[in-house]
Amino acid sequence: MEQRVRISDIAEELGLSTATVSNVIHGKTKKVSDETVKRVQALLEERRYIPSMAGILLAQNSSKIIGVFVNDHEKYEGHTLDDAFISSSLNYLSTEIEAQGQFMMVKKAKHPEEILQFASMWNMDGVVVIGFCQQDYMYLRNHMRIPFVVYDGFCDKPERIVNITIDNFDGGYQMGALFKRCGHHTALCISDNETGVDRERMDGFCQAFGSDNTGIMVIPMRKKERWDYYRRKIEQFRRISAVFAVSDYYAIDLIHFLNENGFDVPKDISVAGFDDIPMCEMIAPTLTTVRQDGAMRAKIAIEKLQELKENRVTETTITLPVTLVERASTVQCEDVFL
Repeated sequence: MEQRVRISDIAEELGLSTATVSNVIHGKTKKVSDETVKRVQALLEERRYIPSMAGILLAQNSSKIIGVFVNDHEKYEGHTLDDAFISSSLNYLSTEIEAQGQFMMVKKAKHPEEILQFASMWNMDGVVVIGFCQQDYMYLRNHMRIPFVVYDGFCDKPERIVNITIDNFDGGYQMGALFKRCGHHTALCISDNETGVDRERMDGFCQAFGSDNTGIMVIPMRKKERWDYYRRKIEQFRRISAVFAVSDYYAIDLIHFLNENGFDVPKDISVAGFDDIPMCEMIAPTLTTVRQDGAMRAKIAIEKLQELKENRVTETTITLPVTLVERASTVQCEDVFL
């Protein structure tokens, strides 16, 4: 039986201390040069280093483990996996991964180095990355041999990366067309940033509804700061008849704020979101939104991981359609002033 590789073996081969190698393995790289980190990570992969806790189980050609890494962003305020979109995505991925006879391992991460280290440590068969940025995807592509797919990524050079996204622009466009059809003349788009998929959703909305009639409100990520900001902008809400929030989370949060501050949704103001999370049908009023097919995205993600593993992927960006779902939170504009 082949002897398991130890940290001391890696350190000796590279002429480094065991402490340095251990720090790289555990993501403590602030005092380690980038070049040293790359050397250590490359040799860890080459020698198939596996931590002792998983060595017996994973010292084989295929671990059958699919890693799902979620960006532990500050906007989640410590509740990343509680986010409805994240939890829904994990649910669909779990169903698809188990159907293929594989196992799902979920980890929150703040930096791509954590993904690289953890995926290599557990000898993962593939990785799904949710919520990171282009720079992180490029880092992973250049440093990790394990195949990976991305949810809603932006990649200028997507070679060896499969980005599974949705038609964010069309979703925004459909919502803008709905508001226009309902007779609204002024509206707000609400987001915590003006880049990436949020920008696409806002651009689609503005094209359909009319950019001259659409205001952009960039809101704080943290709830307390966001509500303080809303209070300062309360008169702006009185001057418009509709709001498109680029996520259901922000739409539902805004409805709660408006209700607590004397507004009647949708009588005084229509509110719509994006994603169609389960909570949309559990609140009052139920939320108008844009639905994406989470089950289809998960299915494609696992299929593409296998294709990447077999070096037969031809598509690098897959864009799935979205559907407008009208519910009680939006009404005809003439109804607003009754």
